[in-house]
Amino acid sequence: MSKAEYVVNVYTQERIPRPRPVEKEVPFHGGVMITETDARGVITYANRRFCEMTGYTKRELVGSPHSLIRHPDMPKEVFESMWKTIRSGKIWRGYVKNIRKDGSYYWVLVYIQPKKDAEGKLLGYVAGRKVARRDQVERMERLYEMCRNGEAVPDEILACNYDEMLKSGDRHLAKAR
Repeated sequence: MSKAEYVVNVYTQERIPRPRPVEKEVPFHGGVMITETDARGVITYANRRFCEMTGYTKRELVGSPHSLIRHPDMPKEVFESMWKTIRSGKIWRGYVKNIRKDGSYYWVLVYIQPKKDAEGKLLGYVAGRKVARRDQVERMERLYEMCRNGEAVPDEILACNYDEMLKSGDRHLAKAR
């Protein structure tokens, strides 16, 4: 198995295989899905609902990079926007297609915020997820395809200000409709 086909859990040193994507969506019907990571993006906490939705055990998740569940359809620009936002101390909000352990996928609207100690030192990040509206998922699929095809899409669309851009009639959003 090549390095690209697995991640290494930093706590257990186990190799966790990356799933091969299959074209099967598993709807996220709600509930609270929470994860916490350290400042590098290594999962330090995953609640039961997150484990259930991803198909991974807590032992597999805690200590693994959060990118384990990154679906290959997700453009790198989305995660560049996310890291830029959260490293600057702001809350990032965006639509994400994640891959489950069995290769199927699910869409969520994710909110990620920095977690700091009493002195303001960064400890890591907390992510909460909501059900993604189907109309928004369809738009984001088209926008993400534009990104994968090399068209520049502004950070504001990929992240926190998506709803404002939608209201403003941005030309990229018009293409995605």
